[in-house]
Formats: sequence, structure tokens, C-alpha cells
Amino acid sequence: MADTPIEPTPAIVGPRRTVGSRVSHALSTWGLWALLAALPVIYAAKDVADGEGLSRIGQNILEGLSNGSIWALIALGYTLVYGIIELINFAHGDVFMIGSFVAAGIFGTIGLTLTTGPLGLVGGLLLVLIICMVACGSLNVMIEKVGYRPLRSAPKLAPLITAVGFSFILQNVGLLWLGGSPASVPDLIHAQQDVFTIWGITVQRADVLAIGVTVPLVVALTLFISRSRLGKAMRATAQDPDAARLMGINVDTTISATFALGGMLAGSAGLIYALYQTTVWYFQGFQAGLIAFTAAVMGGIGNLRGAVLGGIIIGVIQQISDNRIGPEWTPAIVFAFLVLIMVFRPQGLIGEETREAG
Repeated sequence: MADTPIEPTPAIVGPRRTVGSRVSHALSTWGLWALLAALPVIYAAKDVADGEGLSRIGQNILEGLSNGSIWALIALGYTLVYGIIELINFAHGDVFMIGSFVAAGIFGTIGLTLTTGPLGLVGGLLLVLIICMVACGSLNVMIEKVGYRPLRSAPKLAPLITAVGFSFILQNVGLLWLGGSPASVPDLIHAQQDVFTIWGITVQRADVLAIGVTVPLVVALTLFISRSRLGKAMRATAQDPDAARLMGINVDTTISATFALGGMLAGSAGLIYALYQTTVWYFQGFQAGLIAFTAAVMGGIGNLRGAVLGGIIIGVIQQISDNRIGPEWTPAIVFAFLVLIMVFRPQGLIGEETREAG
């Protein structure tokens, strides 16, 4: 019997990328970053040409970082919840508002006034921070158990509408609590007082507060998610809830813990906002929630680093637009950047594909 010749297996050649796909890939990889950098670079070049140096754009970026820190903390709550159950918790912004209201009410209760000494002020604010985080974390867990857990196997529209309903409920709680007008908060830290100036950039106490509280919280959250037993359970549940159950993970407890973490971050952001702006308002949660949700989507919802990056980017864009173009144009500019990012990179700047919700 003659030997049958063995033909070599042909090499598998993937489809050739067209010129259009290459351009789209380049735009989604590098073009968006160049676009985001264009706004500060253009105004920095203009300042240098006008003989002003880089101090003005540096001041804009610093204020954007401190303002974006607040959006980042709120955005982390959105991205945590979405990452584990793929739900947009539209009540999250109003949980942040409740955190500001709790902070404003606690200041007088524990005796924090404009005449409180530095040591008493630091200790008192730490106590208020813990109270705000516990209150908002507990509120978020209650919302999950009452409103979202019974609807976990329902069509996606049902929990979404429930989230909107809780948002309106919390807004009305805030309206009944402090009324419909913005309420003033004692400027306990003298937010606009200068701390130091470097290279013409003035750092104020509000900047130190926002960045000084946000950075440790973000680092602690990252370490908790990556190293703790509960954090690993959260990641397993986010990847595959059914497999997580088979491995002995209590999925319901894990999801509740995720809501608690998101609420605690919203509570800390509420305290920072109250001290930063020295006013609180029942409608602030809707506005802040919309901005923070935009930040989460822009950076890549479900990605912790993406939420922080999106918050900082939006904060910088807002400050540059407010200072250079006009505050009336700021929302349009922010959402124009968001639309461009979604068109060329739908998963966000550093986002990843997530599992399909079952």
C-alpha cells in the first residue's frame, strides 16, 4: 500500500485589517489621549505666548484635581455596583447628598465651630467622617436589600426603575430635612485659606482636604479589593456569580458588602463636599451623580482605576472650561468629550469587557 503523502497544514491567516480599522484603532488608542491633552496644552501655550507663564494653567489643573477627587469617590460607588451586578444605581448620587446632610447636622451636635482648635477640629472631622461613612453605607445596604435583591432575577428594567424611584425618595427626604434652598455650612477648615504657593500655584486648605482624604481611601479600597478575602469574593462574584456560589461564596453577603463600600465612599465624598463648598442642597445629589456616572463611563465602568481617572479628567475639564471659556459651556464640553470617547472606545479609556448579565 503506497504511502499517502501528508500535506502540510496551511497557516491560519487572520483577516487583514483595513486602512479604516487601523485608523480607528489608532484613534481609540492614542488619539483620545491626545484629544484630552489638547485642552490644557492649548491654553498653556497661549499663556506662555502672552507672557503669563504656566502658573495659571497649573492652578486650573490643581483645582481640577481637588474637585475631581470628589467625583472620583462617587464614581467608585457606581463602578463597584456595576462591576458586581451590572446595575446602574441611580440612587447613589442621592446617597452622597444624604452624606453631606448628615455631616452638616453632626457638626453642631458634637460642638465643631469656627473657634474649635486644630486638634479638636481634626479629631472631630475624623469622627464625622466615620459617622457619614457608616450612615451612607448602611443606607446603601438597606436600598439593596429592600429594592434590588428581590428583583435580581427580574428583567433589567425593573431594578433600573426602582433605582430611579429611590433617587426621588431620597431627594424628598433631603427636601423635608433642610428645605428647598441651599443651606450654609460653617467654614470649619477655612477652605479658601492659602497653605503654600509653589511656582505660582496656590494650594488652599480645600485642596489639601479633598486630595488628602481621597488618596488614602482609594489606596485602601484598592488593597482591600485585591488582597482581602472579601475583596477576592467580590471579584469572583463579579466574574461569575454561579461559579462563586459553587465555590462556597455567599453571593448575597458579598453584594451587600459591595453596596456598603460604595455607600461609605459616597458618605466620605459628602463630608468633603460640605466642607469644600460650604453649602448643601437637596438637589446636589442629582447633579453630582450625573457627573460621577459620566466619570465612571468615561474611564471604563466596572474598572476602579477608570473611575478615578474619569473623575480627575472631568474635574480638570470643568475648571479649565469655567476659567477660560465660561461656565455655561462646561456641561456641553464635558459631554462632548464623553461622546467622542464612547464613539471611538465604547468600553471607556481603560475599561475592559464585562460579563453579560444573566
